[in-house]
Amino acid sequence: MTHSRSRSHSRSQTEQPRPAGLPAFQTLLDSTNWASLATACGTGESLPAALTLLTSPDPVIRESALQDALGPVTHQNSIYEATVPVALFVAAILDHPAITAGDHCHDATTRPTLVQLLDWLGGTAYDANDECVAFDESLYGEGCLDEFAEMRAFRDARPAIFSAVQALLGHDDADVRHSALIAAIPLIEHPLLTRHQADLAGHARRLLAASTDRHHRDRVLDALKAWGHETRGLENTSDIAAREHYARLRAARASRDGDWTGGGYSEDPPF
Repeated sequence: MTHSRSRSHSRSQTEQPRPAGLPAFQTLLDSTNWASLATACGTGESLPAALTLLTSPDPVIRESALQDALGPVTHQNSIYEATVPVALFVAAILDHPAITAGDHCHDATTRPTLVQLLDWLGGTAYDANDECVAFDESLYGEGCLDEFAEMRAFRDARPAIFSAVQALLGHDDADVRHSALIAAIPLIEHPLLTRHQADLAGHARRLLAASTDRHHRDRVLDALKAWGHETRGLENTSDIAAREHYARLRAARASRDGDWTGGGYSEDPPF
């Protein structure tokens, strides 16, 4: 069964000791029965080859492998049987020399592999966050998560994934540390990780002081509000305009369709 938010390598000699709960990437690659795991387009039989290319020293090869490795396990915001081992593999290669060395070797039109992997982890974590669970419970009843084994498995894996993401929160490159923060925010909803809220709040304030990225600003402002922080003094004129725009969109949607947030899904637009 899949859960949809849209309703409905040769062994590397450079592998480092992994954080607790996060296996080495080669172990994940070798020990997973990929062909038995469902994806959006069949099974994960082709995933090992694509995942292996993510650690290629050639950034062009890595770039072309991203869609083949990640697309089949997150199609239409769904989580599949193969999503969790792919997510753990991605977390396990965040410090791989080929990826970290490529941070400053990309052209102006291509984001570093490290940033793209963090963005994928964050997007997938948002697809399995508490808000999604609340929405599903409004549709299918409390406890429906028991029926969504793939989502439950991803949520259980959040501490292991966070252990790799956390190491990048202080990265020298602003794009990397900001993407790490956005990925960390939904991960720390796990009960074992909520103690990291104060630390992430500090990172969030630093992002707001430096970044103009609309998506990043929206995510950290929403997180700070959810954690009980006053955010009005942190907003700039663009944030205020965006907040007012989202409010107008919500009002128009509610007027047309009824109270569309009544089922527990309250994330701000864009739709």
